[in-house]
Amino acid sequence: MARYLTPAKIGLLALIELYVEEAVPNDAIIPVLSFLTSHILDSDLQSRTKSVSGGAANRWQRAERSIGLVVSIKNFEDLLLPYPAIDRLPGRRLWDRFLEKLWGIDSLDALQEFFSRRPHVLARTRDELRRMAELGEQPPSGILLARNSPLGAFVRKAVLEFTRLQFHHSAELWKAFVKYRQPTVSYWKRRNPQCGRFSFDSVLMEGQHDWGAFTDGIAATAYGGMLMGAEDDALPVSTDDVESLLEFQIDQIQKYGARVPAEIKAKFHAMLKDSHVVPSLSHYLSFSDAWRSGDYPSAFDYLHRYFDYTMQNRDRLFYHYALMNLAIVQSDFGCHKEAMATMLETISTARENKDNTCLNFCLNWFYHFGRAHPDLVQDLEANSMIGSGKEALAFLRAKAKETGMLVLRSSALLSEAKLNMANGESVAGAMENLVRSSQIIVERNMKSLFGSQLSVTTSLWDRLGISYLSSMTSEVFLRVHAPSACFDDELKMVCRLAGTLAGKGKYEEAFAKLENGIDKNSLRAAKPNQYWHLYRGLVKLRRDLHHNDLDTAETLLAQLLQVGSEELDPDVVFIIDSLHIEALIRRKDFDAAYAKIERLIAKFRDDHRDLSLRIRLLLVKAHLFDAMGRPERGFSITMRAASLAWRARLLTLLWQAVGALANILNAMGEFSAAVQLVESVLPRSMESENAFNTGMLYSILADARMGQAGRVGRAGQAMKTTPTGETTGGAAAASPRAMGSNKRTELIVKAHEALESAFNYFSAAEDLEKQCETLAKRATLMRVMGDHARAEEYAALYVNLRRHGPRP
Repeated sequence: MARYLTPAKIGLLALIELYVEEAVPNDAIIPVLSFLTSHILDSDLQSRTKSVSGGAANRWQRAERSIGLVVSIKNFEDLLLPYPAIDRLPGRRLWDRFLEKLWGIDSLDALQEFFSRRPHVLARTRDELRRMAELGEQPPSGILLARNSPLGAFVRKAVLEFTRLQFHHSAELWKAFVKYRQPTVSYWKRRNPQCGRFSFDSVLMEGQHDWGAFTDGIAATAYGGMLMGAEDDALPVSTDDVESLLEFQIDQIQKYGARVPAEIKAKFHAMLKDSHVVPSLSHYLSFSDAWRSGDYPSAFDYLHRYFDYTMQNRDRLFYHYALMNLAIVQSDFGCHKEAMATMLETISTARENKDNTCLNFCLNWFYHFGRAHPDLVQDLEANSMIGSGKEALAFLRAKAKETGMLVLRSSALLSEAKLNMANGESVAGAMENLVRSSQIIVERNMKSLFGSQLSVTTSLWDRLGISYLSSMTSEVFLRVHAPSACFDDELKMVCRLAGTLAGKGKYEEAFAKLENGIDKNSLRAAKPNQYWHLYRGLVKLRRDLHHNDLDTAETLLAQLLQVGSEELDPDVVFIIDSLHIEALIRRKDFDAAYAKIERLIAKFRDDHRDLSLRIRLLLVKAHLFDAMGRPERGFSITMRAASLAWRARLLTLLWQAVGALANILNAMGEFSAAVQLVESVLPRSMESENAFNTGMLYSILADARMGQAGRVGRAGQAMKTTPTGETTGGAAAASPRAMGSNKRTELIVKAHEALESAFNYFSAAEDLEKQCETLAKRATLMRVMGDHARAEEYAALYVNLRRHGPRP
């Protein structure tokens, strides 16, 4: 394997010479320069632009182009063939001019001359211009490359690397170039009929008249089996190409969290076969790929192998980076105690080596680890000098500002915003941190951080009950920022949108969003694939519970509960637990549901979890008491949930708490107060776009209206007779009874309208039990009003719904 030069780089040099000679037409200049820069520079602006518009699949196009250029000349043909040549006969293409350059290199001596002429395309230095003036020579004119420009630096490096080659390496480069150019021989001969059998080598072509029959033997000696059509699997690649591709693939894995596509991986391994010395970085690539695929034994093996090679050359300089990677892998594997111990050793070693970058990253990781596993770091936080929570984040933010680590500073601000929301503190404070983080991201154009920024923003809109803003923010991220963000952020945004659609009862659209909104290649990684299947299972579980298909729901729940809570986000774990409690309540297993609720409340109180999760548990407990037929027992719980939700501005939960409180008031006979509460929160609940919760509020409102109607009816019944038993008479006496009757009818009509709205929302959520319950109430109302035909119609709908399932 060559160190730097390959036949593909000779082609790039020939293309640069065409550009300098002004042989490239005007409409081809931009494509040619883009092609050159994409293969010379580490940063490819064109590929970035395409990736933003084309999605995640285009991220790997640069690697495909690099591999394709190394192994085949076809990339040059695809670029140059469409354009005409401007300095030749009609019908000549730019591709013909390029082949003239390549086929002009017709011997090893010509290759030497080709490289000796390369400095002529560079601008002259002051010393060279002074010497030329002394000799009376005219300075060169036309296009010249600045010596420090990207193209000029590439030409200078290529010439330098060629002068360093030993003779046998030069001969190997020449033979590789002949093989690389050979696919164009048929086209070249059509354009130049005078070409003979040995036109690829001018020495053989000139000597065949003197050597005669010995020419074939000499050619076979010089070129081996290449002329006989023998297959040679070795690819004309260089160490520079391999290392560049390695760094690119590792950068893509670390930046976006996806695995290397299978086709690129196969091509890259084919390139490595020709290498006598395998770069140590290839072990790190294998480690990253094994880690993302979930093959943890192989990941440990490759990690140890990479740092074993690295440590031999660099002593303990990068020892803490090996420990840091090991801790992250151990955490993903579920060995959290080992990960904590390894990360503490990493922090100690990074402090000894005064590596502030690694130290700050480890402290940031340790903070998030402590939030996810508070029981493991409880003793450490008690003995820590910087404290926990806000103090740790303030320390990280200050250190990030000192060391200029803008990514860490933005991450600390976002973490502080999330901590404010989790503790139920000021919304203005959380918004301030979001704005400060957004300012850093926008000013520094750190596109990869938009995912974290918008994820926290959508959480804030959800907590404030503004669901349409949350959905809009998620859509903006997926359409604009997803190609430049980590895949984990994209996956969570898609799952969030799917959850919103499921909350509206649009289950098919939610499944379609999960199926079509994500690149399938990115799901080859183990963690995202597990998260995707888990969220898909949650949507299906919610639909099964609403359909009252408890057997299927319990089967799915058994699979979801087997996933360890340590491997999932706390929010996802809580969703699974809450759906489990709902399944137990629907099964009338109240004892098991109550025991689980109490266990979770005690756990969340000890771990200081997110306030919203504790409020949700209080509301679930109040719902359990209502299902048991004793809603009054949940009065203090509901009042506490409403108070906490109001102080923390968790408005979506506040509407649910107010609905639960109105239900309790109905049970206590306070119907007017219940109506006032429900009517005050119904419009905002509709904005939250949760069909089931809005349906529950309408159902509670209907119960309160019927309670009022019943009270008016009893008052009217009392007016019909006097205390002595005589019936009152006259128009004046009949007026209060008529007014009472009209009021009762009006309340019943309002109750029926509320039931109709509740039925529509429950139908959107596809909840079987609530639809049947609403139909039964509507049938009862019709009988009370004397409309037996409509009562029978609702009864028939009830029977049909029980028989055929919920209405979509």
